[in-house]
Amino acid sequence: MALSLSISKLHRQARENVWFHYFAIFNRVALAAGFIPSGMMKILGERFTALSSEHPLGFYFDGLYHTGYYYTFIGVMQVLAALLLLIPRTALLGALIYFPIILNIVVLTFSVRFDGSLFTSPLMLMANTYLLFWNYDKLKYILSTKKLDVRFSSIFPKAPKKKFPTLVVVAVAGVTLGTVFFTTNMYDIMPKNTMAACKKQFKQDANTPAAIAFCECIHTNGNPLNDCMAEYWKNTDEQ
Repeated sequence: MALSLSISKLHRQARENVWFHYFAIFNRVALAAGFIPSGMMKILGERFTALSSEHPLGFYFDGLYHTGYYYTFIGVMQVLAALLLLIPRTALLGALIYFPIILNIVVLTFSVRFDGSLFTSPLMLMANTYLLFWNYDKLKYILSTKKLDVRFSSIFPKAPKKKFPTLVVVAVAGVTLGTVFFTTNMYDIMPKNTMAACKKQFKQDANTPAAIAFCECIHTNGNPLNDCMAEYWKNTDEQ
């Protein structure tokens, strides 16, 4: 109960400040822009990325591409979520559809260490979470086990506060930069998108047997990432 009251208080304070409204609009547009191109590619029947079939994620996308109308269905849901986000009255529905899709992308990204969306997908997930919080006045009727009075917030308050939320902006910037720094430095080795990029990450050790074997394991032999990593650490210990 205390948690619910705290969230309600934060939500009310955010709703009373016009800058948080602008931030919600920015997130809606940004998230929509992130899904419309990729969704349309699926609807039009085009392959999503140019990754080789030997790459762990490329292999996955190849299989996904050949699933027929399931591939198209994912694209339709991405575009639908994006369009709903752009309409104020349907933004919550768009955020609810968007959330499981972007959560799946985040998990997939980290499971195969795909640097193409290593920091963008977590940021998109956080932006989506903000929109869900922004619509907490509606979501609480689904989440609560008690009977509540139905009082939805208006899109803009009658007398919004215009005080610039400096601390919040600094916090958002800090979280964004922290996410970028953490996600781009959290792994010692990654499959990368090409053989050249894979070798480049090892810098002065790019021509060592362990580095060459790892990159060939991924980009030439098409073996699972975990197997290639295990072989790399084994070869490193032997050197």
